[in-house]
Amino acid sequence: MSLDANANRFSGFANLYDKVRPTPPAVLADLITTYAGGRPGVTVDLGCGTGLSTRWAASWSDEVIGVEPSADMRARAGEVTTEANVRYAAGWSSATDLPNGSADVVLAVQALHWMDPAPTFAEITRILRPGGVFAAIDCDWPPSVGNAAAEQAWHTARATIAVHDREALRDAGAARLPSSSPQTDDLRPVDPTDRAAAVTIADGVQFWHKSEHLGRMVGSGQFRHCVEVAALGEELGDADRFVQLFCSQGDYQSLRRRGFDDATLGIDTFAASAREELGDEPRPFWFTYRARIGVAR
Repeated sequence: MSLDANANRFSGFANLYDKVRPTPPAVLADLITTYAGGRPGVTVDLGCGTGLSTRWAASWSDEVIGVEPSADMRARAGEVTTEANVRYAAGWSSATDLPNGSADVVLAVQALHWMDPAPTFAEITRILRPGGVFAAIDCDWPPSVGNAAAEQAWHTARATIAVHDREALRDAGAARLPSSSPQTDDLRPVDPTDRAAAVTIADGVQFWHKSEHLGRMVGSGQFRHCVEVAALGEELGDADRFVQLFCSQGDYQSLRRRGFDDATLGIDTFAASAREELGDEPRPFWFTYRARIGVAR
């Protein structure tokens, strides 16, 4: 299937994305390299975006190759990357054009839910050496900021986004409206009928639920061992970063491109609440990461 719409979803806000998105914690690098048997010679970062995770991997890998289909994101990655052991290439998770068995580690950070699972897993295990490690890493939204009112304001704004996303699908004549989005909190119930395969949302974008990553990895038969772990990462942020993190989500950006303003999308109210509750002094932002790890046969 064509996933051009998925790549296009991330055009036009690469600078914002690179500025505010978090970087995985060091403990996940320790875990990955332990499963891999030591420091990787080559790590491949699928759907690398602006290179946040690629640059992270550069600190614990000899060489890192970021693979990204979005020219906009890839251009930003090239602008901000200074690490000499990093390079970027155009490509898809199912078609990297890399040699067989050339990678010790393959990553998909905040990205696997945009990838067609079966051909992606086949490509991952093709380019991994025997015993190589695949790690799909995601973090929960929003980060925990120690303030219930601010976090609830995030969820309220997300509900407004979901309403307008469903209206856009209805206006486009969609045969079926999904009950959830890629940003759905996995602790909240979703329609079970959405979880078996790809979910189509606005603009023809398709996603696969993050909570099903591990089951699909096991079911693919491509890995001899799979495990899911959780880790906590801490960074600093303030009200502006909290709001900008929200605005770095693809569905918000898609609605803005369709002409919706921030007042209609609930962002003005959300931003006012964030400023009142969080202020402009840096405070801890705790990101909960979920890593699904597979060891190649």
